[in-house]
Amino acid sequence: MAKASLATKKRVPSVTPSNGMAPRRLKEIARLIGGDLVGNGNTLITGICGIKEAKPGDLTFIANSKYLHLLQTTKASAVITSPDVKAAPKPIIQTENPSLAFAKLAATLLDSGIQKHPEGVSPKAVLGKRVRLGVGVAIQPFVVIEDDVTIGDRTVVYAHSYIGRRVRIGNDCLIYPNVSIREKVEIGHRVIIHSGSVIGSDGFGFATVKGVHHKIPQVGTVVIEDDVEIGANVTIDRARFEKTVIGKGTKIDNLVQIAHNVVTGSNCIIVAQSGISGSTTLGNHVVLAGQSGVVGHITIGDNVMVGAQAGVSKSIPPNTAVWGYPAKPLAKAKRLNAALQRLPELHKAIDSLRKRLEELEQNTDARK
Repeated sequence: MAKASLATKKRVPSVTPSNGMAPRRLKEIARLIGGDLVGNGNTLITGICGIKEAKPGDLTFIANSKYLHLLQTTKASAVITSPDVKAAPKPIIQTENPSLAFAKLAATLLDSGIQKHPEGVSPKAVLGKRVRLGVGVAIQPFVVIEDDVTIGDRTVVYAHSYIGRRVRIGNDCLIYPNVSIREKVEIGHRVIIHSGSVIGSDGFGFATVKGVHHKIPQVGTVVIEDDVEIGANVTIDRARFEKTVIGKGTKIDNLVQIAHNVVTGSNCIIVAQSGISGSTTLGNHVVLAGQSGVVGHITIGDNVMVGAQAGVSKSIPPNTAVWGYPAKPLAKAKRLNAALQRLPELHKAIDSLRKRLEELEQNTDARK
């Protein structure tokens, strides 16, 4: 009886997942993300992947309804979807926010080694006087930390980064390689700064006298609040006297320039190659799309969305979407752009009318 029982017992296939994820049943994953399972909960998931690249054994997701047709062609074994999807040719997990659920799943399940940060303080790091390090701080070789710096618990500073005197950094921060944090900068908790960024560089301030540019000292600082993420090669200038402030939860893409005395609200999104001129204030939940530019000394209200490559030349009220150069309300900008696309046809029509008018004038003159 014992042998028969063992013989009939189902075995979990042996797998070697390429992305480091331990195999799990789909019903376990549904419980993990709090989703509603539709279909076979015993489906074995050995990896997670984008919907076009997915292979059998992978779990993927669809966050936008325009991609629903890919449910018919994806090779994934299961899909995370919104509750609007009631049925599919394969098992699904319904969640209110498929993209967020998938992101949390990736952070929870994958163990690819990418997020295994260093531990301990390297003897090849250079620490100044009165440097205070919290519990579990990690500092890689060739980091330079100046005098009177405070670094909170579990913060990691990667190689070749520079931290100036009197800088304060909170808990659970990640400072990736080759980051420069200048003197007196304040950084909150859970802040991520990617490689090549410079926090606290001098503001661009000069007084021109008889054609000669004289530097105006920039003696303020930069304050980065909690849960901010700063991309690679971002520059955030220190204030002339007070503070340049990046609000809580704001996310900044690569190659962004933020000038002196700028203040952003909380949870803003600033996309690559955008630039904000000095002394401009952004409200909460502002989105600046790629390559947008903002002049100085204006205010952008809460929940404003600025389209890609827009040039903002004046203040914008809250809850507004703008686009174009100079930036205009989105509906107006679209109408102007549509008219602009018709210019070649309008030019031909006007040229035809001009020729007909000349012919009429010639015929009228001939009758006189």
